[in-house]
Amino acid sequence: MRIFPSLRALLFALVMLLAPAAAFAQIGITVAFGPPELPIYDQPICPGDGYIWTPGYWAYADDDYYWVPGTWVLAPEVGFFWTPPYWAWGGSGFVFYDGYWGPVVGFYGGIDYGFGYFGHGFEGGRWDHDHFFYNRAVANVDINIVHNVYETRVEDTRSSRVSFNGGNGGINDRPRPEEEAAARERHVPPVAAQSQHVQAARSNPQLRSSTNHGRPPVAATPRPGAFNDRGVVTAREGGRTNNPANQPGRTESGASRSNNEPARNESGASRTNNAPARTDSGASRSNNPGHVKDLPPIERPAPPNTGNAKADQRYQQQQQKLSTRQDQERQRLQQKQEQDHQRLDQQKANDAARQQTEQRHQQQTQQLVQKHTQQQQQLQQKQQPSRPSQSKQKP
Repeated sequence: MRIFPSLRALLFALVMLLAPAAAFAQIGITVAFGPPELPIYDQPICPGDGYIWTPGYWAYADDDYYWVPGTWVLAPEVGFFWTPPYWAWGGSGFVFYDGYWGPVVGFYGGIDYGFGYFGHGFEGGRWDHDHFFYNRAVANVDINIVHNVYETRVEDTRSSRVSFNGGNGGINDRPRPEEEAAARERHVPPVAAQSQHVQAARSNPQLRSSTNHGRPPVAATPRPGAFNDRGVVTAREGGRTNNPANQPGRTESGASRSNNEPARNESGASRTNNAPARTDSGASRSNNPGHVKDLPPIERPAPPNTGNAKADQRYQQQQQKLSTRQDQERQRLQQKQEQDHQRLDQQKANDAARQQTEQRHQQQTQQLVQKHTQQQQQLQQKQQPSRPSQSKQKP
């Protein structure tokens, strides 16, 4: 049986199309109250060469915040850095933005996680060709184990341990131009070890804010999931929790919302979990594109070669027709979004109006991506039955 050669190319194109829009988007949750302050803890010693520090943070599940311990993780690729996740005020609640790996550290809310993540960029080390060099002034490394070291003093001017951006009492910080550009770089989502690390933290009752009151007993681990390792460190000092006296995890209206249910804006319309938090200037803090102009070019599948020349030609014509139509739809939506921006500028719209518009733009963009992906899948499915089956091939 012949393998349809464009299948792999099509899948790759779909992945490339969706990756910026989904893999690094917000987690499907919006919480009415912000996470606790960041606890104070020591960094475990680096277990070996190539490990990158990923700071601890507060996640949310089952109507409670829980602490995901900081840990050392092997970089998925040479030259990649970790951009930590963060919480940000999204207009009707606090929205979670997942972390990611990439060649440049992106925006993480201006949160001072310490250990090199002092609000912008990363000062804990650098790549030199295929080796990662650790800044001993920041990173806890044993020079008998790790020989790639240097020492550059970095002033940590942390004045608060606030763990979220925007909103009442949050960090008032904006992404820098290079951080906005980093959001458009090639990214890799959290590796499997990190996902397992998060699940282990979620299932540990001692890491829940309602139990530890902002002072987790496992603040950091030497490796992902190593909660019982002798190198585990506890929090030296806890942080103030923001849980309200009433039932946690409820919206302003008092209606309970599950982790996967989208938030509602003031008008009652559903706001998708991809709606970005906005800076005062209107620049998106999201790690995924909020506008059509930010989407990568659509990668077209390779010409098919099923052995059926007529079917291959017909499929190629359909693919070209679909590509032309999708390009036109992109152009029309991009033009409409740009007109919206111009109208806001002319009206000198306030931040609330701009945020509402940007949320609508992001939803439009994601819906367009999903629509085009489904169209590609449907066209692929129509083509597959026309391939000659194994029973009809001559020996």
